[in-house]
Amino acid sequence: MVDARPRLLVTNGLFLPMDGSPPFEGWMTVGKDGRISARGDGPPPAGIAGIADRRQLDVGGRIVAPGFVSAHSHLYSSGLRGLATDDALDGWLATTGRFTVGASPEAIYWMARHGAQDCLINGVTTVYDFCHNGLTFQSSPTGPARVAAAVPSVDYQHAQLRAKVDAGIRHLHSVMLAQAEDDDALRAHLDETMARAADTARHPSHLGLALTGTVQWAGGPWAARAEAAVMSKFGLVNQPHFLETAHAARLQRARFRWYQDAGALGPALVFGHFIHTDERIIEATAAAGGGMAWQPASNGRLGSGVADIPRYRDAGIRIGMGLDGQSSGDLSDPWANMRAGLYMQRAAHADPTCLGAAEVLALHTRGAAELIGVGHDVGSLAVGRYADFLVVDPARPDTGPVWDPYGTYTLACGPRNLVGVYVGGTLVADGNGLVDQLTAARVNDQLRGQLARLRAEDSVGRDRRCLRPGPAFW
Repeated sequence: MVDARPRLLVTNGLFLPMDGSPPFEGWMTVGKDGRISARGDGPPPAGIAGIADRRQLDVGGRIVAPGFVSAHSHLYSSGLRGLATDDALDGWLATTGRFTVGASPEAIYWMARHGAQDCLINGVTTVYDFCHNGLTFQSSPTGPARVAAAVPSVDYQHAQLRAKVDAGIRHLHSVMLAQAEDDDALRAHLDETMARAADTARHPSHLGLALTGTVQWAGGPWAARAEAAVMSKFGLVNQPHFLETAHAARLQRARFRWYQDAGALGPALVFGHFIHTDERIIEATAAAGGGMAWQPASNGRLGSGVADIPRYRDAGIRIGMGLDGQSSGDLSDPWANMRAGLYMQRAAHADPTCLGAAEVLALHTRGAAELIGVGHDVGSLAVGRYADFLVVDPARPDTGPVWDPYGTYTLACGPRNLVGVYVGGTLVADGNGLVDQLTAARVNDQLRGQLARLRAEDSVGRDRRCLRPGPAFW
């Protein structure tokens, strides 16, 4: 059915719908609710072709594709890039944690707000965001790291939800449960968290709450039981960081049993990173319909390892891609992330056919959305999905003829080719930054001011071995 009075008509595009249908040259309409209301090949029907110019977007033959989905992000880390450049995960956590340990709700708001706008500028319109929990991590030379046994601050976590809503990025807001074997404390913390989040439930950017699983860092199986109970009661997706590094891998793998015994395995349990697995874990995860979030650029930067994506795919494990933290993946660049992953897999398998260009694009759009349970809203240009889309010009700078749309888009394009980022059919970034440049500048200034304060406080200290910012930053 054609929408005769669309909010926006997009014409003359080379569409990559990423919904299982092939690319097409044609048109798309956006309804008043910000969702795609119709699309088709060739010119638009006569009934809508003559709508006012202000509601038409002629993209001039450029590529139109869904906004990227990051199935695993840490937005708060955007301002901490360039730290711990040669460290593995534990060293990176120790260095960046020197800033967050003293951060106030206001500080973490601006840190997350900066990360959100950075994603939008680079074409990422939806994120699964692990809000920082405010707790400290304690590394161990003989076993997995431990998270402090404490209750995360609701104000601190909620500030990061407000940041995402204010930035206008679609999101799942992932929160950590109280890290205490105390049912009353856990219930009180969860009740307050959900009550605060209810204020944003009607905002179209808020796609829901999720859980930050902690079994990899927890003190006992009670954590898995608590997570499983909350998942079941509220229907929440749970994404634990799991088997990210090879450190104490045998002990980490033993904790998989905690999730099995708790009855948590299933489509709602998504393992973040999931690199150092074994056949037993792979088979059990696949049999339960489980999934994993793949962050290749970050895994490479931290030396964490290479997840065997073809093996997981062939076993039946659901896969989606994420950017991870902007200070561990360095750039909010989904094209670079796709290429890093594609090249790693082909090199590791010595086989260029083990993972295709169109397949890896699907993993960072529809696959990521379906993995985290929001495929009915985002991740493709199917009718009924939010009109979150990118306009990309392969001729600016010129990449040559478009022989294969998937090949050009995935392998030859990047943020330099990005002409427009649309959320709900509204232009939010235009290739030069956010359309609202005054707000963007304010966010940047606030971030720098907050980090300068944190650096000056005793919580960070004066160790110049790892904190050497340039004069322009401070």
